This record gives sequence, structure tokens and C-alpha cells, in this order.
Amino acid sequence: MRRPVVGVIGSAYRIENRFQTQMVGERNLRALAEVTGALPLMFAASPDITDVGALLDTVDGILLTGARANVHPKHFRAEAGPKHEPYDLHRDELALILSEVCVARGVPLFGICRGLQEMNVAFGGSLHPEIRELPGRMNHRMPRLENGEIHPDPKVVFADRHEVRLIPDGAFAKLLGCEMIRVNSLHGQGILEPGERVVVEGIAEDGTIEAIRIADAPGFALGVQWHAEYDPQRNPVNRTLFEAFGEALRTHMSAP
Repeated sequence: MRRPVVGVIGSAYRIENRFQTQMVGERNLRALAEVTGALPLMFAASPDITDVGALLDTVDGILLTGARANVHPKHFRAEAGPKHEPYDLHRDELALILSEVCVARGVPLFGICRGLQEMNVAFGGSLHPEIRELPGRMNHRMPRLENGEIHPDPKVVFADRHEVRLIPDGAFAKLLGCEMIRVNSLHGQGILEPGERVVVEGIAEDGTIEAIRIADAPGFALGVQWHAEYDPQRNPVNRTLFEAFGEALRTHMSAP
């Protein structure tokens, strides 16, 4: 049997502030190859050159990765401002459509960080540009040095920083066999109001939504706010999620 193919969405990136490119973090690619057993295939987050129907005829699942850019507030009826920047409008347009189509067609969909946020917005939810500014919330952004620079040690940046309580008997609790996990935290924007079909599956100790699923989806349709791609080769929580995604890929691939 052939290996399942997973489409991995690209993100806009400018080299030397001149050359427009698209990129995918290598950890996402390795997580898919080494844990799910899939062949990762990056696709352009540009709706004018990526046809959703043709893409889903080619791949067996979709991974919506994290990214620096925030989802533009126009997609959830909010005013744009400096706190929301930077943006990736082309990725917004493609990812929101793709989220809906994947769920409708039963194509396995896994959203990580920005991917979770895209899934929420696709189903009518809203986001807040700086979760840490809400009353009682912690700073969910990545650790920095005193001079403001990002901490140079990835082990510090991606270290588990807070707990997430999973909904009893929910999809995540059943997959992981527990109701409390610890995760990393590298985001500013987060879910404010869940979308109509978005089921909250996990909540951080400060009330931030950390895990979701799409109700009545015929296939795998889960999202996490933390960066599960960092260490699924070793982290039992993230490994279980990627393995479950892999099983969903093979089930979808073998369906008549």
C-alpha cells in the first residue's frame, strides 16, 4: 500500500525584503513523515494558483500549520489594527475555504496554532489579537530575553508551560486516555468566540481555548493551539495526536 500524502499549507515569507516566497517549517514535515508515516507535500497558500478541488483529489489529508501572521480581522467582523499584524491574506482566503471543504468531504484535517484559529474562523468564530490582554490570562507568547529578543534555545521556547484540562469523554480525552495534559505556548492571537460547529475540547488553566473539534465532521477534524509538531517523536501527547491523524489518513485513503 502506498504512503498517505498530506498537503501542508505554505505561509508567505519575504527573503531580503525583496523576494516573495512560501515556506513550511521543517518540524511539520518531519512530524508527518516520521510519526504518521505520510509523505508531506507542501502546497501554495495562494487561491489563484491552488485549486481546492484538485488539491483534495491529490492528497489524503491536510495539515494547517502555525505561522507568524495572524488571521485578518475582516474575516470575523472586527477592526484591523497594529496588534493584529502581520497578515497573510492569501493564506486566509485559501485556508478558510479549505477548512470547510475538508470537513464537508471527510478529508482528515489537523490544525496547529494558526491552523486551529483558521478552523474556528471558517465556521463563524472570532479571535482576539492578544489573548494575554484579556482579564486573568497569562502571556502565551514565546519566551524572550530581557532585551526583547526571542530566547535562542529551542528547548526553552518549546518547553511545556501550562496545563490543559480536556473535556471528559471528549475526543481528545479518549485519544489521550486522560483529562489533563501539559503543553507549550507560542501564540498571541487566540479564540475569542467559538464558531457554530466548533466544539471546545481543551481549556488552559487561564481559560484560553487550546483544543477543538468540528462537530459532526465525517472525518478527523481536530485543532490544537499549541505546537504539537515540535516533538511528537518523543512527546507522548503530540505523538498520539499525530498517530491518530495517520490512522485517519489511512482510513480515508482506503475508503471506496
